[in-house]
Amino acid sequence: MIIDRRKFVRAAGLGVLATAAAPATKLLAEEQLVTDHSGDMPLKQPKPLTAKRWAMVVDTRKATPENVQKAIHACHHEHNVPEFDNSKDEIKWIWSEHFDHAFHEQDLHYIPEHTKHTPTLLLCNHCDNPPCVRVCPTEATWKREEDGLVMMDWHRCIGCRYCMVACPYGSRSFNFRNPREFIDEINPGYPTRMRGVVEKCTFCEERLARGKMPACVEATQDCGMITFGDLEDPNSDVSKLVRKHFSIRRKPGLGTQPEVYYIVPDDPEEHDEPTAHGEEEHS
Repeated sequence: MIIDRRKFVRAAGLGVLATAAAPATKLLAEEQLVTDHSGDMPLKQPKPLTAKRWAMVVDTRKATPENVQKAIHACHHEHNVPEFDNSKDEIKWIWSEHFDHAFHEQDLHYIPEHTKHTPTLLLCNHCDNPPCVRVCPTEATWKREEDGLVMMDWHRCIGCRYCMVACPYGSRSFNFRNPREFIDEINPGYPTRMRGVVEKCTFCEERLARGKMPACVEATQDCGMITFGDLEDPNSDVSKLVRKHFSIRRKPGLGTQPEVYYIVPDDPEEHDEPTAHGEEEHS
């Protein structure tokens, strides 16, 4: 069989382009053989964590100021989030607000007073029906088909901020200034951003590709404030928690289907002081 030379070159070129265009996250997630520093011993990278639908459960009963700050610091250090001296320039991937402000649209009549004033972790909800994806003109933000994560590509972002307007949770931040000048200690393992782009939480997709849990989950594993896993797996910890405990989501009436759940006491008399991870709780 004779192959036309022009067709062969065209096919080969398309193959190279397809490989180059593959998302970096997909390439990172593939298990590869690497070598150690001596160049002799092949080492296998950790198997990536996968799911059909990633979800997070935040237990507000364990949300002390210390635990909340642990989560925020771990996230922002991991992802080179800048600390600006002016609040209007604030960049946040994960942050805290009072419970009653975060859930002001909820009927809080039966929520204990202690819970209403506890710090509540907020972040991108990785909605199942994300409005930010629909409005992005360059597809710089998109939803991953394999696991539902709502992703960001800073190289595609043109800074139009349509996604910020569309997001009803305030989960996206815009870099009005060069963020690289306001990072005290740069993590070389994660890319820094530039002025004029939007950024947000990605559920630590780069850590999942290396077989690790999100930074906020790892930082608070001693108290069990945050649980992360596959909501489609009935045997996962997140599935068991939402079945067992009363939980709420932010602004459910908007139809975005957020995938961050908050466990709250469903009885005013329930003791909701933070407890150690694994310790039994009694009404």
